[in-house]
Amino acid sequence: MTNHSSHSNGMHTHRQEHLYKVLVIGDLGVGKTSIIRRYVHQTYSTNYRATIGVDFALKVLNWDSEIVRLQLWDIAGQERFGNMTRVYYREAMGAFIVCDVTRPTTFEAVLKWKEDLDSKLMLNNGQSIATVLLANKCDQGRELTNNSIKMDQFCKDHGFVGWFETSAKDNLNIAEAANFLVKHIMATENDILKSVVPDTISPQLDSNKHMSCSGCSK
Repeated sequence: MTNHSSHSNGMHTHRQEHLYKVLVIGDLGVGKTSIIRRYVHQTYSTNYRATIGVDFALKVLNWDSEIVRLQLWDIAGQERFGNMTRVYYREAMGAFIVCDVTRPTTFEAVLKWKEDLDSKLMLNNGQSIATVLLANKCDQGRELTNNSIKMDQFCKDHGFVGWFETSAKDNLNIAEAANFLVKHIMATENDILKSVVPDTISPQLDSNKHMSCSGCSK
């Protein structure tokens, strides 16, 4: 969702605002909550309880001359491909799928999460949402990701826009991964607007109709 805001500090300035719903999904215990807490609150703990259902947090970014609000949805691993995920996924513009590099089975599950996501959610132009693979807990090992060419090919073959080794504990690559995803979301948003806004219709009116995050705050 995109709108314009004005602030008064002696004069009015207009900054374009974007609100993007971003999903954080993956198997139980891969570190989804830890990644979000590190990114949003700059905190880390080993004592997080398992997320029940869904939780979310808000991160506000100053993006050049614009404001980006990321609504990060932390979806419980034990929800694995259940009926409720369709509701949770609704109106998302991007996703992180997380695996734990010390547990190969969580990497094997990545494709199931991606297939589930693609089967339940697509953008207005019929494309899949931008999805980034996070190989988390790389402070504990890198066996899964020591072949970066293989990982690049895996992402290309399965529709991920990219991948990052991350560590919530060491605060490694989390902000970088988020910025990478935001760039892809914004590019996708521009492509959608170009494809659905006829010359005879006001872009302002049309964006209200077509942007995927219009109901995020409900």
